[in-house]
Amino acid sequence: MEGETAAHLRRVLRAERGQRFEISDNRSVYLAEIDGFGKDRVSFRVIEKVDAAEPPLRLVLLSSLIKLDRFEWILEKATELGVETIVPVQASRSEKGLEKVAAKRLGRWRRIVLESSQQARRARLPEITALEPVEQALQRDAACRYVLEETPGAAPILAALPETARRLSSDTAGLLVGPEGGWTEKERAAARSFGWIPVSLGPQILRTETAAVAALAVLNSAWCAAPAAAHYNAR
Repeated sequence: MEGETAAHLRRVLRAERGQRFEISDNRSVYLAEIDGFGKDRVSFRVIEKVDAAEPPLRLVLLSSLIKLDRFEWILEKATELGVETIVPVQASRSEKGLEKVAAKRLGRWRRIVLESSQQARRARLPEITALEPVEQALQRDAACRYVLEETPGAAPILAALPETARRLSSDTAGLLVGPEGGWTEKERAAARSFGWIPVSLGPQILRTETAAVAALAVLNSAWCAAPAAAHYNAR
């Protein structure tokens, strides 16, 4: 381990030779112990590979830009909930000016998901992409595509899911979450044309960050409820 993370481990956490930690190479998790130090460097001896919990499905969160502190809260919680890919989206009603800041924040956002991954003991870091216009984001591939809709008429999210017996851990589900101002009719039509299903979390009007986290939790729970025989590691 090198650089800032190694320096933090040694100087702030005051790690010592022989201490054991769980470490990850972004593929698997290992039990390892510290066997040496260098300049901003910590070396480990791997003892054994350990089991790491896999998410019940592959989640892609496409979240419209909102005020930066609330968007960063989404990043943190989505990482804890096992999201595989996070796509910041520029929607028509996203607050003006945020798109200019997004590119400068990408490094910070990747540090947030790194720290959240460590807290959640994830084997793999989620990918966080550069900002995409909603027209581009709608073209992302996913077997199940859901767009959160605040207007009446959208199906409850649970009613839109595949039958329990058809849910597999290899499934990819895309969740598209709108800005505080909601979707325009043009964006709704574009979403329908690309096969995104409008879904609802109930009659209450939720903030973007609340809706994103609630919907991700619903999807995780729904796929966890699938028959055990249907779950396998397809990666």
